[in-house]
Amino acid sequence: MREIVLDTETTGFEPLEGDRIVEIGAVELINHMPTGRTYHQYINPERSMPREAFEVHGLGDEFLADKPKFAEIAQDFLDFIGPDSKLVIHNASFDMKFLNAELGWVKKPLLPNDRAIDTLMMARRKFPGSPASLDALCRRFGIDNSSRTLHGALLDSEILAEVYLELIGGRQPGFCLAIE
Repeated sequence: MREIVLDTETTGFEPLEGDRIVEIGAVELINHMPTGRTYHQYINPERSMPREAFEVHGLGDEFLADKPKFAEIAQDFLDFIGPDSKLVIHNASFDMKFLNAELGWVKKPLLPNDRAIDTLMMARRKFPGSPASLDALCRRFGIDNSSRTLHGALLDSEILAEVYLELIGGRQPGFCLAIE
């Protein structure tokens, strides 16, 4: 079973108000184990980075100016995630909203929402009333996220992969001793 742990970074919160994706990071899992295959791309948002977004991501207009536009990377991204791999995303509705807006603008097929596994919802169901941010889940599971000083899509995807594996029962969720 192939899954893609995915994160995006954006200029803001609402694509229909002009906000865009500036970074995509993804980590491939096969049977819940990281394969070492990743996808990482900075993207020119074709607009200026608001100050708040710059402070969160550390990505400025000058850095992003020579990066490819989404239209130039859309097919490579779709090829990496494949046609049917589940997409493991923390707060999936946010990332799916942006990915589908960007894909729609370049006339590529949209991603069905049922492809997404939302780790935020998983955490809220598993630990009702407890904080469910990525940082809070790292603390809960003892996952080192000390290198996460700014939000970065690939680093967040790598950390989320570890959190996801803990949410489903550890690195070997289906492991059991059985006689065949």
